[in-house]
Amino acid sequence: MTADDAGSGTAEEREAWDAAAPDGAVRDTGARESAAAEALDEAPEEAPEEALEEALEEALEDEDQPDPIALRLEQLILGAERRYTPFQAARSAGVSVELATRFWRAMGFADIGQAKALTEADVLALRRLSGLVEAGLLSEPMAIQVARSTGQTSARLADWQIDSFLEGLTDPQETGMTRTEIAYPLVELLLPELEEFLVYVYRRQLAAATGRVVQAADDAEMVNRRLAVGFADLVSFTRLTRRLEEEELGELVEAFETTAADLVAAHGGRLIKTLGDEVLYAADDAGIAAEIGLRLIETLTHDETMPELRVGIAFGTVTTRMGDVFGTTVNLASRLTSIAPKNAVLVDGAFAEELSRTGDAPVSEAEAAEAAAAAEKEGEEPPSYRFALQPMWQRPVRGLGVVEPWLLSRRA
Repeated sequence: MTADDAGSGTAEEREAWDAAAPDGAVRDTGARESAAAEALDEAPEEAPEEALEEALEEALEDEDQPDPIALRLEQLILGAERRYTPFQAARSAGVSVELATRFWRAMGFADIGQAKALTEADVLALRRLSGLVEAGLLSEPMAIQVARSTGQTSARLADWQIDSFLEGLTDPQETGMTRTEIAYPLVELLLPELEEFLVYVYRRQLAAATGRVVQAADDAEMVNRRLAVGFADLVSFTRLTRRLEEEELGELVEAFETTAADLVAAHGGRLIKTLGDEVLYAADDAGIAAEIGLRLIETLTHDETMPELRVGIAFGTVTTRMGDVFGTTVNLASRLTSIAPKNAVLVDGAFAEELSRTGDAPVSEAEAAEAAAAAEKEGEEPPSYRFALQPMWQRPVRGLGVVEPWLLSRRA
């Protein structure tokens, strides 16, 4: 409920609260309005806005105080103490409360009302983003998108590292010491190294992404590009979730995602996202995507702990947004995965044509035999194909009409 529909308290009390509150912030109309009333009673008559705001903050600053150890860890990680309410941070950064709230939410953080929970770093971030907009380097929607993409990616990274790394290292090692007591010196030692490594990896990834974009044939291709998109899906995963213990299931998923990520990266593809029992990857070259798909099958087939795998790959125009891929080509790859035989790779007609065009696979075995015979007659080396393609029965695919899938394999 916002101040406009608070429904209780005097108009003067609501006005004082609204003056300090970000748009859309959730308020408690009981305790908070009572605190506002007390603040107004204690404030001097005809007090300026700053005095009213300060009195209100003091009345509310004792609410929802975090655990002291958690607060110490927060200050260690952020490198600064809590100093600002959202209203103060926006004013110090020279931006509207509305824009500051949009940036904050885009980064993935919940509304904090008028708690004094922001630091100098938050003010500086607001100044930087708004400065890019004012300078014309970014539009406001683009700045919001930058905040959202960075927030979503770093949130997952932070959760991942805490779950898989810090939690294991902070198990109590000495009698009488809690995990949080050990966590503080550990974070103090690790934080600078992890921060440096994060910046290094980000720059490396940014260089790679920029290189791919500038090689595009035209401006349209920078956003809507022709890519090979592949899905790899574990078979009967739902049944496994009922049979395995939670820890075993977690280990299986982690092993699958790690194996897939390593194979995709090693062969020149890009891991777009993981979905537990499924991974989505992309490659600029159809041959690379085919190699990754077959390698995934071959690798997991030799691992007795892993279930069987299905892979579907399609080639065509793909829209890229915030590190993800969208479009008919992606949908087709997903559908091919769902109808692929176990431990097999299905591809669409466009992907088969691309492999033939690049010389990675013959159009047909008859053509391959003819080319080999002609080369032998001329005393030349016959064409060397990496992959074989076998046409499958045409079939309707939900939402995409009738498609003719091809079974991809290695050519002996």
